[in-house]
Amino acid sequence: MSPLRWGAWLLLLAGPAASTASPADESGGARGGGRGDGERGAGDEPQRQHHDSSYGTFASEFYDLRYLRGGEYNLVSPRARSSVILLDTQPFRLNVPSYPFPTAPPVDPFAKIRVDDCGKTKGCFRYGKPGCNAETCDYFLSYRRIGADVEFELSADTDGWVAVGFSSDKKMGGDDVMACVHDDNGRVRIQHFYNVGQWAKEIQRNPARDEEGIFENNRVTCRFKRPVYVPRDETIVDLHLSWYYLFAWGPAIQGSITRHDIDSPPVSERVVSIYKYEDIFMPSAAYQTFSSPFCLLLIVALTFYLLMGTP
Repeated sequence: MSPLRWGAWLLLLAGPAASTASPADESGGARGGGRGDGERGAGDEPQRQHHDSSYGTFASEFYDLRYLRGGEYNLVSPRARSSVILLDTQPFRLNVPSYPFPTAPPVDPFAKIRVDDCGKTKGCFRYGKPGCNAETCDYFLSYRRIGADVEFELSADTDGWVAVGFSSDKKMGGDDVMACVHDDNGRVRIQHFYNVGQWAKEIQRNPARDEEGIFENNRVTCRFKRPVYVPRDETIVDLHLSWYYLFAWGPAIQGSITRHDIDSPPVSERVVSIYKYEDIFMPSAAYQTFSSPFCLLLIVALTFYLLMGTP
């Protein structure tokens, strides 16, 4: 029982004793003849002092036994000695369940990009060393349809930004661009840009959702979704149509992208359809020299010449 309820019980018990007058008091009041309610007789003062003293003693003893010692106490009305009330003798306890302090929810680690699904359940573009994957290619991109969205995964060997542009031609200008930017706080943010000539202008309307990114091992990697169909907008293309894909990456200064790393970033050879999954490899500049037909012919001619010897 709460302390407020104990106080109410005390008032109820003390009230009748203080307000109920004996027959002698009533007759004395009648003999007083004509005293108003506000007047007190000479015999009332000792009785009031006796009552105040008794109540103070009772309250002190009750508090001492109830809260300090936790023992039993019999309340006996000074006006009715025959009535005895036994109160609850259990010490007062506040039963409040204990709960642990809340902790921050665990942060899900960034799921690594799977390349064994390339060409099967998603389309992939790899740029770099032959046989590279999402963690070793100079640039990597994958796409796959998930309901009404397309999920993109991007990764590049940079500490700044990595992006993909959707273009009606193979040239930069008038392109819808999605970029993953590594800022100074260590976060990777997904931003929307529109290429105005050779300049990328950030667009506040960002179609990306379910964004996640990480900067690790000097690589910027991210994953996001954007809807297949969008309301007509000059800066956002409908992905159900086929577009050339522009691949770019480069440094960032205080979270702002700067010029891409290479002068001529790679571009898809043909338009890309999100309804067709392919695994396309594009050798980087370091490997293009040895893979071109002219260089191969030159190597064969030089080898033949060395084997035949000079006349």
